[in-house]
Amino acid sequence: MTTSTSTQVLEKVIAPETHIGAVTLSVADLARSLDYYQHSIGLKLLNKTNDTAALGAGDRVLLRLREFSGARLVRRATGLYHFALRVPTRRDLARIIQHFFDSGTALGGASDHLVSEALYLSDPDGHGIEMYRDRSRETWFDAQGNLIGGTNPLDVRGVMSELTADEPAWNGLPDATDMGHIHLQVANIADANKFYLGVLGFEPTGQMPSASFISAGQYHHHIGMNTWAGVGVPPPPETAARLLSYEIVLPNQVALDAVLNRIRAADAPLSESADSWAVRDPSHNLVALRVN
Repeated sequence: MTTSTSTQVLEKVIAPETHIGAVTLSVADLARSLDYYQHSIGLKLLNKTNDTAALGAGDRVLLRLREFSGARLVRRATGLYHFALRVPTRRDLARIIQHFFDSGTALGGASDHLVSEALYLSDPDGHGIEMYRDRSRETWFDAQGNLIGGTNPLDVRGVMSELTADEPAWNGLPDATDMGHIHLQVANIADANKFYLGVLGFEPTGQMPSASFISAGQYHHHIGMNTWAGVGVPPPPETAARLLSYEIVLPNQVALDAVLNRIRAADAPLSESADSWAVRDPSHNLVALRVN
């Protein structure tokens, strides 16, 4: 049977509904991290064992933590640059800023990226966090259909104008908060692109010598990758506070099977667990692939 050229192209592109799922980190002190993520960030504790915990919004797990006593961040290594929690509205972002002010939570930065408005922080182990809201998708593209983007100072006064005089008390992040994207430190941009674009099937949205931004379904980016820690840096040691894994969530089994077939064709080692498949990218970051 002959397959049309258009079908062949589609089979090489990851399903447009694909998104990022839970991120798993190692931390030095689980109790300290739980205090920070619940009270400062506003995630809810969904389950806990002696040395692990899952946090999220509503009933969706967004972050898993695993305690490794004595773990310390290693900056010149591959792994996490930041994970990005996305809230539904600009008012939600304003409520977060007000909560940070009221709770004394330190901000590392705040930016307007034209497609989104974002806040940046670091947790007690030095793991990077972005909290952001998207602008309407209709504003993301110029007249020629090119995705716009930039890094400008955040209009904090404009964001805070979304609040009213009778705002309810802070009760954590909205239930609709999700993991909007993840930004990785990689050893080599060309190798990372070959894997994420050529094998997994993401599409490029922004490329530069030291960074790459890619997405499914014309989102501004689901995954960012950079070599700002250095070209050729190694994976972090197992004793480090580090990224243990992150999830790429496919909409259905057909979409997952298409990705798995491309991974097998590339001779990349796959391992199967109860609800996901795991593969390592060229920088040794562990990717868990599962169905929504």
